[in-house]
Amino acid sequence: MNRRNLIRTLGLGFGASFINTEAFSKIAEDVYEYKLPSNPLYKPVSKPVTAITLGAGSRGNVYGDYAANYPEQLKIVGVAEPIPFRNQKYADKHKIIDKHRFNTWEDVFKQPKFADAIIISTPDNLHYAPCMKALSMGYDILLEKPIAPTEQECRDILALAKKTGRIVAVCHVLRYAPYFIKMRELLRNNAIGTLISVQHLEPIEHIHMAHSYVRGNWHNSKETTPIILAKSCHDLDIIKWLINKPGKRISAMGDLKWFKKENAPQGSTMRCTDGCAVEPNCPYSAMKIYLKKGRHTYVFDLPEDKSKQNDAILQYLKTTNYGKCVYRMDNDQPDHYITNIQFADSVTASFSMEAFTAYHGRRTRLMGSMGDMVGDMTELVVTDFRTDKQIKLMPHAEDVEAYKNSGHGGGDWLLVRDFVQAVSQQDPKLLTSTIDDSIEAHILGFMAEESRKTGKIMDIKMS
Repeated sequence: MNRRNLIRTLGLGFGASFINTEAFSKIAEDVYEYKLPSNPLYKPVSKPVTAITLGAGSRGNVYGDYAANYPEQLKIVGVAEPIPFRNQKYADKHKIIDKHRFNTWEDVFKQPKFADAIIISTPDNLHYAPCMKALSMGYDILLEKPIAPTEQECRDILALAKKTGRIVAVCHVLRYAPYFIKMRELLRNNAIGTLISVQHLEPIEHIHMAHSYVRGNWHNSKETTPIILAKSCHDLDIIKWLINKPGKRISAMGDLKWFKKENAPQGSTMRCTDGCAVEPNCPYSAMKIYLKKGRHTYVFDLPEDKSKQNDAILQYLKTTNYGKCVYRMDNDQPDHYITNIQFADSVTASFSMEAFTAYHGRRTRLMGSMGDMVGDMTELVVTDFRTDKQIKLMPHAEDVEAYKNSGHGGGDWLLVRDFVQAVSQQDPKLLTSTIDDSIEAHILGFMAEESRKTGKIMDIKMS
């Protein structure tokens, strides 16, 4: 459908404001699928960007798999990973030579610089030191969020990045998702008039909460980072990115209400494998989540032989936190958390992070003077108050189609694609999540956590 006919078909007062050179496909009445246009700043990559991955866990594999699928653009030439199984598997996948396989991130930097970039996908508390060292040695960096566990460390990384002139891309992957890119474009083109307020929900989903923030690596904020940063600095970032105005004040409330010892059912045991009387009917049963449903089993480094996988999972449940009762962990992360932010020009935003949902996928509502938008990352419904017309836009992301486990609405691989171009051309403007931009969401997160703990409304200070 050509541009003129599409605008006529939509029949919306704001129709022309969001029809550009993108390919729109009508898939039902008032329902359109769209793709992002090619980036005119992209240039052919004459030789692959080379990178070393620090941390070959879930996120390290997501970014590394881009290289496995697009070897002409990105080549992984080194890995640091203390778990032998993961180290070997990652090295085999990317054909990494033995001398470039390391046990710890420190070992990497004992060698002279041997790649263009470093991918930092280590645990949260191991972001700061390797990032500072990589910058000092002249590497460009793809840095998993959060940037660092403290505000001062985040600012230290920003200062060193500016001093060295290196590229630091923060993995705020939602900025690269076609869904949020279209939403932001609509706002910029006044599709709903003047933006008044934003409501944003991150439903963590009850099983994901139990897995990652009660039993998993992020269960204790003192050992990692507060959940507002570990899980939701994405969301604070996307709110700030959409509104595009300075934040003025922030307040937050939330607590750990359910996953506590006093809520442990009678007859429950320390582990789900210990003959727990309530295990068969417990929604958080490790036996049910990992063995019966097969959820989140990537953390177990399972053997390739599927006939041996259940026995391996059971052994992990008997020996690691993943098999412990959710009511008997040393977790302290809030299971519900609300944050309110006032931005310049009287724009307000409310953000709610909720553990107790049967679903996941961000939900966003944007209210404007001439219309509103409602979306859940799979579709975006836009209503024009002036005409009472409504359309539904559905993003098509190459990343999601090519790699179902990548997630974040296609943003994971689209970020890596931009990072490759930025490093190849040595131009950070090809990125929308440079550390200069991304640090603001972290500061909002630190201030939200202070507000939650003190009960105070905080004045936002970015400098």
